[in-house]
Amino acid sequence: MKALVTGASSGIGLYISNELLNLGYDLFVVARDKKKLEKIYAKKKNVTIISLDLEDKDNCYKLYEMLKDKDIDILVNNAGFGDAGKFVDTSLKKEVDMIHLNVISYHVLMKLFLRDFVKRDRGRILNVASMAGFMPGPYMASYYATKSYIVNLTLAVWEELKKDESGVHLSMFCPGPVDTNFNHVANVKFNVPSIDAEKAAKIAVEGMFKNKKIIIPSNMKLNYALVKISPVSLVLAVNSNMQERVDE
Repeated sequence: MKALVTGASSGIGLYISNELLNLGYDLFVVARDKKKLEKIYAKKKNVTIISLDLEDKDNCYKLYEMLKDKDIDILVNNAGFGDAGKFVDTSLKKEVDMIHLNVISYHVLMKLFLRDFVKRDRGRILNVASMAGFMPGPYMASYYATKSYIVNLTLAVWEELKKDESGVHLSMFCPGPVDTNFNHVANVKFNVPSIDAEKAAKIAVEGMFKNKKIIIPSNMKLNYALVKISPVSLVLAVNSNMQERVDE
């Protein structure tokens, strides 16, 4: 059994990798920081370290070419980052890089590996999305928009697989704030409780193996239900007060 995990050097990706290792999977772990990957996984058996910057879509194709003959059973699309602040003030370069990583890398890897999985009629894909994908997010507008893309892409393809009676399972993990390095990179502080990254990973992996379409931690299920029935004006008002840039 083999799994590919992107963004595997920290946070949810690191703990998902540990969960899969504990279940006996051979792992291919991907992140930009080779030294960090080596420090984390050097003493772990059955782990192949791959240092690639997936913000560059060519590296997504390169990664697929490296692994297309390895009979991957699980793809975990996890690499990503955010940014906070007024849209007119935030860095355009950082936002474009975010779109490349949060959207394009997910899209390319999902499509390439899914084609192979469909041919074999087996395999799993777990897209790490966010509760942010179900709503607009003032002061993190671009990040919320990238996660909305992943949510809607995953749901649409899930339906296609269902209608084809495919043996391939597609899931997405949609947590709220998680206690990871994400907050530091995004320069953001959330005014709602975060959950532990290890706990989040356990929820994600358990839900994936239960073939859940949408995996939401228990602390966010009420929020999810409220978002579905609340007017957009209320969601906008609530979200505009939920996150703040920490360097302001």
